[in-house]
Amino acid sequence: MSEDLLYRRDLLRLAADASHAGHLPRAHASASEHNPACGDRVTVELALDGKRIVAVAHDTHACVLAQASAALLAGLGPGRDKAGLKALAAGVEAMLAGGPPPEPGYGAFVGATALPGRHVCVMLPLRAALKALEGAEPGGSRTKY
Repeated sequence: MSEDLLYRRDLLRLAADASHAGHLPRAHASASEHNPACGDRVTVELALDGKRIVAVAHDTHACVLAQASAALLAGLGPGRDKAGLKALAAGVEAMLAGGPPPEPGYGAFVGATALPGRHVCVMLPLRAALKALEGAEPGGSRTKY
């Protein structure tokens, strides 16, 4: 029996690990994104030191793809600023369009590349994190979602 191309073991391990799931005691920024097509919802909380992310937590009520993506983001987000997070998101989008994984771990999503309807699931946590960062900027909405 061959391994499922979408639900690969490494993807399932990321989702099951649920790394950094929950809430930060002192989040500086928070935002939610959802996929109306399937009902996935992800809330990302960020702790910041100036404009740099120092910690990420997520509350994910979503499919395995979004859960794995949120866990991976939580591990790779600290140390990045808005430009670094945008670059990561652009790299993930390029990977989903057939390019190479932008960071170790994102290779788990190669099975989703042939399924454009599932790309939004992978991007949901990244979009929430970017929205949170934008809200933390001067003039941005600091509302917790």
